[in-house]
Amino acid sequence: MISLFVIAILLSIAIGYITKINIGLFAIVFAYLIGCFGLDLTASQIISFWPIKIFFIIFSVTLFYNVAMANGALEKLASHLLYACRHFPMLLPLAIFIASTIIAALGAGFYTVLAFMAPMTLLLCQRTGMSKVVGGMAVNYGALAGANFMTSQSGIIFRGLMEGAGISPTQAFSNATVIFIATLLIPIVVILAYLLTNFRKNHIEIVADQPQAFDSKQKKSIFLILTLMVAVLAPPVLTLLLPNSEMIAYLNSKVDIAFIAILFTVISLLWKLADEKKVIAMVPWSTLIMICGVGMLIEVAIRAGMIDELSTRVSTTVPFWVIPLAMCLIGACMSLFSSTLGVVTPTLFPVVPVIATATGSDPVVLFACIVVGAQASAISPFSSGGSLILGSTPAGMDHNELFNKLLFRAVPIGLCAALLATLIIQEVFA
Repeated sequence: MISLFVIAILLSIAIGYITKINIGLFAIVFAYLIGCFGLDLTASQIISFWPIKIFFIIFSVTLFYNVAMANGALEKLASHLLYACRHFPMLLPLAIFIASTIIAALGAGFYTVLAFMAPMTLLLCQRTGMSKVVGGMAVNYGALAGANFMTSQSGIIFRGLMEGAGISPTQAFSNATVIFIATLLIPIVVILAYLLTNFRKNHIEIVADQPQAFDSKQKKSIFLILTLMVAVLAPPVLTLLLPNSEMIAYLNSKVDIAFIAILFTVISLLWKLADEKKVIAMVPWSTLIMICGVGMLIEVAIRAGMIDELSTRVSTTVPFWVIPLAMCLIGACMSLFSSTLGVVTPTLFPVVPVIATATGSDPVVLFACIVVGAQASAISPFSSGGSLILGSTPAGMDHNELFNKLLFRAVPIGLCAALLATLIIQEVFA
């Protein structure tokens, strides 16, 4: 049975890639065919597999953050951060990474940040002489790391998937924090190592005009974003610090980022910080369909016993100390051709608790290693991140050269760093 679902997932990815049709739609078709005709489930049961909680969270959070995108607050923030680096040109890759990280952490999400930061980064590569490899890695790593923040798009999805796999909300928040820290530190080490080893080859010059000041609408958007972060982060952090406080536990049980985001969206629209139609149109519907479609197929696979079968194979055939490395490599291989959010984590996260129970591994190590591995190869031209970077190639830049550098230089560098990081994470949580 496990091979049937692996084939279904691979076919969804392959057909979606070839036809340029959303992978999630093919996953829904396979969920229906396998579920109804292979497992004798009813159509109503399969419809109920649509992950409504994840859908609602992503919808509400992106709706709120789209206000700051629509009125230009986040884009202007990026300009200010880059301008601040004009006197330190060699630190430009780090400035790009920091700018991408902060904007993604503020809620713009991975795809949105790449959409407007990747073209800017490649233009900077042209104008300043910065390496396209380090530039591409800086913007991709930054968008990934920032999006992994506990209240940003990817971090919210990770928490939802972990809770769906049976992890408590407090522990899911703690695990997501580890993932964010790991994916924040790895890029800094990689970028600094690349700059130090290629110091003589990198002659970077920055010519930048001072960006305009934030207007009143943009200031209000930034204020609301920071307020939301405090409102959402404070209860779980206080719960970890004061686990015996009943009041904090009660508050933590009532705070929900999706509903707070909707509340803040209403406030933003009442303040007329952006046009409502534009804000709604900017919701990442394609990403939602992909994540939820694959989620339906994975739920059918769970009903068929695939998770137990896969975890049994891993726990009985792979040596204990190799399991984190294996999960890292599996995530990296899957991410070469697919999305971390839409395919890799929805497929692998449900397996983690069972493998951890069977082998005695720490679940947080396996969760972190999956994401670290997946994001190491997310810059592949066949994956979502790399394809966005490749699609941002400006006039005058060799498209094929960039393709080869992303695939044959950036991916191997990222994978080596991910494997090394996996060993370190194992030691830290040993």
